Amino acid sequence: MRSLAATMLLGLFCSLVALRAGFAHPQEAARTGLEKIEHIVIFYLENRSFDNLYGLFPGADGLNSEGAIIPQVDEQDTPYKVLPPVMNTMLKPPRVDPRFPPDLPNRPFRVEQYVPLDQPTGDLIHRFYQEQMQINGGRMNKFVLVSDAKALSMGYYDGSPLPLWRYAKDYVLADHFFHAAFGGSFLNHFWLICACSPRYESAPSSIVAVLDASGKMVKDGSITPDGYAVNTIQSVFSPHDPRITDKSKLLPPQHGPTIGDRLSDKGITWAWYSGGWDNAIAGHPDKLFQFHHQALAYFAQFGDGTAARAEHLKDEKDFVNAIDAGSLPQVVFYKPIGEDNEHPGYTDILTGDRHAANLIARIQASPVWQNTVIIVTYDENGGTWDHVAPPPADRWGPGTRIPTIIISPLAKHGFIDHRVYDTTSILKLIESRFKLEPLGTRDAQAGDLTNALALQ
Repeated sequence: MRSLAATMLLGLFCSLVALRAGFAHPQEAARTGLEKIEHIVIFYLENRSFDNLYGLFPGADGLNSEGAIIPQVDEQDTPYKVLPPVMNTMLKPPRVDPRFPPDLPNRPFRVEQYVPLDQPTGDLIHRFYQEQMQINGGRMNKFVLVSDAKALSMGYYDGSPLPLWRYAKDYVLADHFFHAAFGGSFLNHFWLICACSPRYESAPSSIVAVLDASGKMVKDGSITPDGYAVNTIQSVFSPHDPRITDKSKLLPPQHGPTIGDRLSDKGITWAWYSGGWDNAIAGHPDKLFQFHHQALAYFAQFGDGTAARAEHLKDEKDFVNAIDAGSLPQVVFYKPIGEDNEHPGYTDILTGDRHAANLIARIQASPVWQNTVIIVTYDENGGTWDHVAPPPADRWGPGTRIPTIIISPLAKHGFIDHRVYDTTSILKLIESRFKLEPLGTRDAQAGDLTNALALQ
């Protein structure tokens, strides 16, 4: 008969074997598929179309694809003989930019022949009604006509020297990813966090757009005739530009659900980290802090003095500290300050690309890396042309194609994902992973990016 000591030793040995095999932790052993993802981190950069940065990416649907060269047309739908000169919109009043030839051919052209990656170009118009006019029913041929920067909208770069290009080569580049809503940063930030367009009923007529009977814009404005805010307007809550003293020119509190609310209701940790946030709420914002990039700060539940604001809306330095401490929340949204966000006009591409890549490398060196999915995307196209027509969905969008990179040990490697996505696909991934109710029709129906992942 086996002695008691031998039996105890045998039991201890079996326990150690089971522990080594992972059977002692049934919850960990059962972790499969999406459950392998413990952290989702979104980098939200600015104002670049896919062709603008990744049109030369090998194997992608880029500028070498059949039918990619689309001649731009004038008001009579006649192709330009040469493109109208590039306008530098940062000059007041705008003037022809002497860095570019005045007679560029009517086709895409390489910007860095004239302005390198580490120098800014002028800005380009990127507004709700204007982008729809540029897309022109999917013909993608009125970007130059509608743009205040004219030929600059057809510019593109060889992005291969960029740090994020190397991540795209090593991991996953999505080449049919569209920004969720027509127009600019303001509306697309809302669609990232609520899949919704904010409301402003009874807005002053001075900021309301006027349309003719056919729906064509007669007068531009921040607010649609039926009371939706679609172009830049700042929040009645802080932070906003202190020079705006007329509160009717600020967006009233929004009250709908956000992805943050959905996460909090399920006890999932999350944060929105923003470069320059602490200085902005202290009343001395950086000159390149963009108030309208802080979509959650428009909602009453995250308004001034609320506990939810203090818990979830944080500064970039808190993001860095959380990375280094291995204490990142389960869901992270990161918004760089203006200098680091790649927006034409007030910054260059290379600075922001390096900044993002450095933070990604920091995450890769942190304890959370093995179970983290990083999504690097752009809020909208910034008025830059792309040859792929967006798929029709609803009155809000989606808009033009933008670059999106999925970086993770759980991602496929060296893969180009050709499936169709838009910004709400990020919401869908979060909702799928954490079993959350969708915020709207668009995110409910969106692809959830799992085709980019290897989760078996």
